[in-house]
Amino acid sequence: MRIAMLAVGRTNSPHFLPGIQEYIRRINRYLPFDEEIVPELKNAKSLSEEQQKEKEADLLLKAFQPGDYIVLLDEHGKELRSTEFAAWIEKRSATGVKRLVFVIGGPYGFAPQVHAAAHEKISLSRMTFSHQMIRLLFVEQVYRAMTILRHEPYHHE
Repeated sequence: MRIAMLAVGRTNSPHFLPGIQEYIRRINRYLPFDEEIVPELKNAKSLSEEQQKEKEADLLLKAFQPGDYIVLLDEHGKELRSTEFAAWIEKRSATGVKRLVFVIGGPYGFAPQVHAAAHEKISLSRMTFSHQMIRLLFVEQVYRAMTILRHEPYHHE
């Protein structure tokens, strides 16, 4: 199984980028992990929130591949503890999912057609984080899940 993190816009923060890259490097020791970026919209300030979501949706939907298991990282999604998230990933792997795609939307969330394409929604927290920061939190949780599944000493209960 492959895991992909599909996000709107690049991470350019010098505070988050090294951490994201480090966790992706670590994850790749366990399974293939891809970071895919949908470009930020040009002239976004001239668009309404709904127009931005619609244009981002077009780009996101084009990035999905047949057979993808699509999971939106969304504040209204199901909350899981780290051990539950690890078990959730393991279950998806056991069911033959080829590519598990986690989607990080733009600043206004997802358009209805992206919600319709998703199989599930997961929340990393009830709090709101920047789209730059959530990437770091997410890749750390994927790495943590891999170490939990292999009984390695990274995670402590």
